[in-house]
Amino acid sequence: MGTMPYKEILSAFAIALTFAAFVPYIRTIISGTTMPHVFSWFIWGTTTFVVFLAQLEGKGGVGAWPIGVSGVITIFIAFLAYVKRADITITKADWLFFISALSSLPLWYLTSDPLWAVVILTTVDVLGFGPTVRKVYIYPHSESLLFFALFAARNLIVIAALETHSVTTVLFPAVIAAACMLLMAMATYRRRVVAI
Repeated sequence: MGTMPYKEILSAFAIALTFAAFVPYIRTIISGTTMPHVFSWFIWGTTTFVVFLAQLEGKGGVGAWPIGVSGVITIFIAFLAYVKRADITITKADWLFFISALSSLPLWYLTSDPLWAVVILTTVDVLGFGPTVRKVYIYPHSESLLFFALFAARNLIVIAALETHSVTTVLFPAVIAAACMLLMAMATYRRRVVAI
């Protein structure tokens, strides 16, 4: 009697959560309700897709596929944010985050090690939160908390779906889940402060 392919089921569920988060989020961008920061989304899209490739090299298997799907859709959101002129306000701090992110990508190439790729790209992805954190601090209603909650949950499911658990395969989804939860906590706090 064969065993149930639970890793594949978890991966499919994580991909479904990815779409469940992104489809309404994209609709809110189109309607003008959500104003994503183009720099954050460009950084996130690029790093997420490269982490997907590094996870495949690190034998993450089907558990890596939700990260790949997410990377492609995230790059599309960066494009949509630019086209819709959602939030293209760029400060000196945003440039610092952006340049830091881009300058770290060649380091991965030089190391040729998927672990270092994931460490570097996870750091870059967290730096990508910088412009969005700044924006959410000032405009706490400018992002969807449900979106970030779904992504935190999705990343925890990705960890369970990974075929090999190592720092290379687990670091990125674990750190991004934590970053999503921290962003949600800050936005919730700032919404209360602004309402006073």
